[in-house]
Amino acid sequence: MNIRPVAFDHPDAVKLNDEVQAEYHERYGDGGDATVLEPSDFRPPRGVYLIAYDELDRPVATGGWRSQEGDGKGHEDGDAELKRMFVIREMRGRGLARRMLTALEEDARAAGRVRMVLETGTEQPEAIALYTSSGYAPCAKFGYYRAYENSRCYAKPLGS
Repeated sequence: MNIRPVAFDHPDAVKLNDEVQAEYHERYGDGGDATVLEPSDFRPPRGVYLIAYDELDRPVATGGWRSQEGDGKGHEDGDAELKRMFVIREMRGRGLARRMLTALEEDARAAGRVRMVLETGTEQPEAIALYTSSGYAPCAKFGYYRAYENSRCYAKPLGS
């Protein structure tokens, strides 16, 4: 598995983002995640966007983080917000999501971020299981979906 940084608007990132949005729609019936994301959100040193490629150089998993600061809406200074964690269906169950999560945490820590935060939902029990088993704990809700009943927010100190 080869994990490498790409631009958020790279064709492979766009392809995987379309797939994750379709899955969100399938699970929630709402057209996908309406959170506004810009390619500049994921440009180092304020963020990164990663894609994992298989041995045939096919994009199979993705994830990114973007810097956040205290905003009165749940974010704190030094936050790295996890976005678009996704593994294509045929590659699930092989530990790719955990490898991607580790790579993103390491990158955010190296960039000086102090806490990784994420928002997921009740219709993504696999994601919740991954995050809680990786040391994430519930935190104050933040972001676009903070007022939604099925929204769940988690945080993990990045430490050194």
